[in-house]
Amino acid sequence: MKMKAIQYWGINDIRYEEVEVKEPQKGEVLVKVEAALTCGTDVKTYRRSHPVLIKSIPSGFGHEFSGVVAKVGAGVSSFKVGDRVVAANSAPCGKCFFCRQEQYNLCEHLEFLNGAYAEYITVPKRIVEKNMIQLPHNLPFELAAFAEPLANVVHGVERTGIKKGDVVGVVGTGPIGLMFARLAKLKGATVISAGRNPEKLKLAKEFASVDEVVDLKKYANPEKIFKSLSREGKGLDVAVECVGLPEIWELIMRCVRKGGIVHFFGGCKSGSTISLDTTHLHYDDIKIMSVFHHTPKYFRMALDLIAAGHVDVEKLIGKKMKLSQAKEALEIHERGEAVKVLLTP
Repeated sequence: MKMKAIQYWGINDIRYEEVEVKEPQKGEVLVKVEAALTCGTDVKTYRRSHPVLIKSIPSGFGHEFSGVVAKVGAGVSSFKVGDRVVAANSAPCGKCFFCRQEQYNLCEHLEFLNGAYAEYITVPKRIVEKNMIQLPHNLPFELAAFAEPLANVVHGVERTGIKKGDVVGVVGTGPIGLMFARLAKLKGATVISAGRNPEKLKLAKEFASVDEVVDLKKYANPEKIFKSLSREGKGLDVAVECVGLPEIWELIMRCVRKGGIVHFFGGCKSGSTISLDTTHLHYDDIKIMSVFHHTPKYFRMALDLIAAGHVDVEKLIGKKMKLSQAKEALEIHERGEAVKVLLTP
């Protein structure tokens, strides 16, 4: 059986090709992809490869998707042909040191799934068992596909400990920053969203319902703006970086109050370093944290939030394009002309 798929051949080299469908083996499930989304990780992989996601050349590409079960392998009893499903892009082993500490996102044998930019995707046994979920009957595929990126944010927000009354500053207005701002609002925080793209700052108001927006292009000293918007001018209770640039990591350190929390949520390029004021860090009692990836628990929480309408992810879909246009879609995402691009076969 043949299908059309995007294949990753190397840096800046993805191709729309006809390939063989991988038949589901024992415990596996073949899903007909109904909706797939662009992601910043996919853009980074396209531009500079990825040591974890790209294991061989050519490789399947894309990881945020939902669809319909087309075939099931031997031994699969939880799903049947015709089921509407969403699957995460990974699943933990449940046995290693970190899994035994219930730090499943740090699993030493985390199994990843790539290949959502295709007509079909074969979901591995472990993900089928731990991280694939049937959709509510009335939830559209294009919204369900947001479960994976939102799961990362749910994880981040829950671990940060944001509470009602906190003043939270979120730097970055990409999909992750916007979703982080929205979940902080759901926690009852006063939220300030900061970025450089006017359309995305507008979206921060419409999608995330933030209290203030800060256009970073207008201020040489943005920390003064953050402090002026904080309680008694003391600085942010929680400062969150959702860009992944060392200079922004350093910026948000200057925006948090004594006793506050800094969350480095955006991942920087491998080998990046930052400089910190140790006096500020130590004597001002600053808590620094960083959360990576998601777990089965947070994947389910994310889908529940979408299904309940608490996070209106449809507003994040800036363009809808065909699978054959994936390269153009990634470039549109990279230029900031759409928060997310929806791809359909």
